[in-house]
Amino acid sequence: MTVPLPPESLVRQGRDLRVDLLRGIALWLIFVDHTPGNLLGWVTLRNLAFCDATEFFVLLAGYGAGLAYGGMAEREGWAIAAARVLGRVFTLYVSHIFLFVLLTAQVGFSAAALEQTTYLDELMLDPFANEPYRAMLEALLLRYQPAFLDILPMYIVMLALFAPALALVGRPGVLLLLSAALYVAARAFGLTLPSWTGSGWHFNPFAWQFLFVIGVVLARLPSELLGRRFPWRWWIAALVVVVLAGIAVALNLVWHAPALGFEPPALLADAFWRVDKTSLHPARLVSALMIVWLLVHLVPPTARWVGGRGAAPFVLMGQQGLAVFCAGIFLSFLGRLAIEASSGLPMQLAVNFAGLGALILVAAISAWYGRGGRRRTPASLPSATPPATA
Repeated sequence: MTVPLPPESLVRQGRDLRVDLLRGIALWLIFVDHTPGNLLGWVTLRNLAFCDATEFFVLLAGYGAGLAYGGMAEREGWAIAAARVLGRVFTLYVSHIFLFVLLTAQVGFSAAALEQTTYLDELMLDPFANEPYRAMLEALLLRYQPAFLDILPMYIVMLALFAPALALVGRPGVLLLLSAALYVAARAFGLTLPSWTGSGWHFNPFAWQFLFVIGVVLARLPSELLGRRFPWRWWIAALVVVVLAGIAVALNLVWHAPALGFEPPALLADAFWRVDKTSLHPARLVSALMIVWLLVHLVPPTARWVGGRGAAPFVLMGQQGLAVFCAGIFLSFLGRLAIEASSGLPMQLAVNFAGLGALILVAAISAWYGRGGRRRTPASLPSATPPATA
């Protein structure tokens, strides 16, 4: 029995690989951003735009769900598609609980072995040390979410909301309007789900579902409309680049210039501090949509390099999103331990290259296992396969 390691031999064809590529890059950036002390994190999206990899993860998850489950609802009816969505919700829930137990054991053992109780505080695992049985119950109810374990609960709730919303997949305008109304209610009235600590969720699913639904609606648009090349698109692309560059400069002025002795205008700093992530501030929403629009129009579906050997590792990671995401959370803490032991350039390179290699390996094994361990030649690949939704 052999495992086909070359990623290009495991990539599912017959789909828009740009979506998988972007999702794979987003998953890698989540690993980078979740590794404290990682110098590569200085040049990820969170330091260049109002958004970060989480927005791309949610938007592309919605796009994948719109293609897979939206098409299923049209072909086989709402009940069957909704049942499949709820089945996926259960899979995500089990994955989240498994990851919770694994990360808790990993951090708890490291804190005890290295005598670093700050790990428990920083990752919000100290309640588990004080009230382990209550903490486990609250984790099962998704009311207790330590740091790094708050994305999957949000995604679980969004998919659960998407199950009844599938009835409106044929009326994207109505679906988008209702989603926007829920987003406004979440931001204006503080509508959220309760947590064990008494505050709301770190990622308010009632707000973030709007970005997910935008992805669903984009997936249901006719391909000729989505890929339409209007004459003045390059002028809009140039304007988007200028706006994004201006945001990047302003962000770095606010976040990093004070350390160099320069104080940015108080009005600018105050405005930037109000761009919250919890309820998806409109600036984060618009930034993510602008970047995705720019990438989609600069990289056509026919771009050969997207399906080439160089992009294959990230495409494969995007197609095996759930396994790669869980592995990335686990590996990010190992990366932290390594960087704390030695923060020099050799260790930085080792952590990032080893981390990326491990994520690619997880994606390859997941894809191989999903095919029953049998290697397929490109000629035997199906002409179309539904996209992964996590």
